[in-house]
Amino acid sequence: MPILIFFVAHWFLSLFGQTFFLHRYGSHKMFTMSKFWERFFYLFTFVTQGSSFLNPRAYAIMHRMHHAYSDTEQDPHSPHFFKDVWHMTMHTKDIYLNYAKYNVQPEKAFQGNYPEWKIMDKISDMWSVRILFMLGYIAFYIAFASSWWMFLLLPVHFFMGPVHGAIVNWCGHKYGYSSFDNQDHSKNSLPIDFLMMGELMQNNHHKSPNSVNFAKKWYEFDPSYVVIFALHHLKVIRLRKS
Repeated sequence: MPILIFFVAHWFLSLFGQTFFLHRYGSHKMFTMSKFWERFFYLFTFVTQGSSFLNPRAYAIMHRMHHAYSDTEQDPHSPHFFKDVWHMTMHTKDIYLNYAKYNVQPEKAFQGNYPEWKIMDKISDMWSVRILFMLGYIAFYIAFASSWWMFLLLPVHFFMGPVHGAIVNWCGHKYGYSSFDNQDHSKNSLPIDFLMMGELMQNNHHKSPNSVNFAKKWYEFDPSYVVIFALHHLKVIRLRKS
C-alpha cells in the first residue's frame, strides 16, 4: 500500500506541476501570479518532478514551437513523423536540451515571458541532484516494497516528466475524437481526463490555446481547471480575462 500511495502521489503531483506551472502558466500565461507564488510553484514542480525536472524556459520554447508547427516536420514532437514513441521522445529530448543548454537560439516569436530562476535552473540541472532524487526513490522502495515486481515502477519515477510528455504528445495526436478542425492531427483522447489531468484534450487545447479550461463540451471534464479556478478565488493566481 505505501508503494501504491507513493506512486500515485508522485504521478499526479508531478503532473499537476507540469500542466499548471510549465504548460498553462509558463508556456501560455493563462493566468498571472506574484513572484513569491512563481518561485513557490517553481520549487513545487522541481520537487515533484524530481530527477526528471523540466526546465521552464526550455519547456515553454519547445511547447510554443509545437503550437506554431503542429504536426508538421518542424513540430518538436508530432507522432506522425516517427515509427514509435521512443524515437519521438528522443527527438524531443535533443531539441529540449539544445534550448536548456543555450546551444540553440530560439526564434524570436518563442522567446520571453516564461519563468526563469538562474540559480535553481543550475541546481535542478546538476546530475548529482538528479541522482540524489533517484536514490531517494530507490530507498523508499527498498523500505516499503512487498514484492519484486514493484521495483519495475522505478523507471517511471526516474523519468516522470518525459513519461507524461510522451503520453500526451503521442496519444493526443493519434487517438480519440476531434471536435474542431485545427488543420492538424490533435485529438481529445479522453473526454473525462483524470489520467492526465486534462492534458489529453489536445484538440480542444489547440483550438483555444489560451483557454485555461481544456474541456469544451458538456460531457468533458478537465480536473486541473477545478484546482486552477479554486486558486484564482483564493487569490493565489489571477486568471486572464477571456
